[in-house]
Amino acid sequence: MAALVGFLRRNDQRRRLPRPRMFRDRLNPLELRTDDELFERYRFRRPTIIYICDMIADTVSHGTRRSMALPPMLQLLVFLRFVATGAFHQLLGDAVHVSKATAGRCIRRVASAIANAVGRFIRFPTGQEALNVKRKFHAIAGFPNVLGCVDGTFIRIQTPSENEPDYVNRKGYHSLNVMMTCDTNFLVTNCVAKWPGSCHDSRVFRESTLCHQFENGQHDGLLLGDSGYPCRTYLMTPFNTTNDMRYRERYNTALCRTRVLIEQTYGILKRRFPCLAVGLRTDPGRACQYVVACVVLHNVGILRQDI
Repeated sequence: MAALVGFLRRNDQRRRLPRPRMFRDRLNPLELRTDDELFERYRFRRPTIIYICDMIADTVSHGTRRSMALPPMLQLLVFLRFVATGAFHQLLGDAVHVSKATAGRCIRRVASAIANAVGRFIRFPTGQEALNVKRKFHAIAGFPNVLGCVDGTFIRIQTPSENEPDYVNRKGYHSLNVMMTCDTNFLVTNCVAKWPGSCHDSRVFRESTLCHQFENGQHDGLLLGDSGYPCRTYLMTPFNTTNDMRYRERYNTALCRTRVLIEQTYGILKRRFPCLAVGLRTDPGRACQYVVACVVLHNVGILRQDI
């Protein structure tokens, strides 16, 4: 008994001794990888990564009286690795020698900074740009006056703690219903990421700012959608039946050949950022922010021809 008491006393004394702080060496992957290796792991090459870092550096930098603050570049690389893999925070932190909690904070901080640049990189075409877009759409299948293609997609999320039934989509899993429009270069020109999965595509569009702008005559042109949308003077949808009418068949063929661009855009987006394909293990609010951040990054890659 006395031996046990002595052991417990010595163990308690050891626990009371101050432990020196251990700072793990943080390697910068940007200095260790080639451009192709960086693209494979982070979905961007070195010049674009530096460009994005410069864009968000002032926002994600934070003053601290403690040493070894995580620099903006490493915070960005943690986030890019997250969207490129959808991996758990523990694995992301291990890659740059930071804790799971630090990796989570990096992801949230960088996602917010990138999403705040939405107005800079996601813009619906107007003026001369709109005329160029119409010309390029017309060259695909002869469909005139087209400004963009519209469609919705489901982004899987974890089971939310509030209003859970609202997020169950028609396929039976929890998701967001995200609406986007695109141009002929697969550039996303409008993005609405706030609706639960149970909402129909037509409602998401009807409640959007873009719909109100078309209703008010702010855009002189057409959108192309599938049969899930109502036909409007500014929104063209396919005929449900052609009844052997050649003009309807030609119309449907031209519309489908042109509208397929939005489906291809979703495919490109989800292949580049697999976290959107496998699902986001977070609450709806953060998931919406991550989606917008990925769309901004998608446009950055296209605009800088880093694809």
